[in-house]
Amino acid sequence: MIGSELLLEILDKEGLDIKKQHTDCGKLIYDTKKQNTPAGASGCGCSAAVLSSAFLPALKEKALENILFIPTGALMSPLTVFQKESIPSIAHLVWLSKERG
Repeated sequence: MIGSELLLEILDKEGLDIKKQHTDCGKLIYDTKKQNTPAGASGCGCSAAVLSSAFLPALKEKALENILFIPTGALMSPLTVFQKESIPSIAHLVWLSKERG
């Protein structure tokens, strides 16, 4: 949730409002009212689960036409954490569309 809120805040400062189109895979999997999951969910696990169970079927059924899918994750290393260094992150952008071509 923290990363999602930061993204919306940064884009809002740039004049971009994606609140209606944006969702967070962790938010779709976890019940934030019953579970303490503000940040640190498995980016690769959440994104793979939501992509295969929700987004791809919605694209196939034409409930969605285009998906800009950007899974994120932290490149965790015990050495970096113990040395109090910043933790690098990664994101891959994938555009999925119902159109062929």
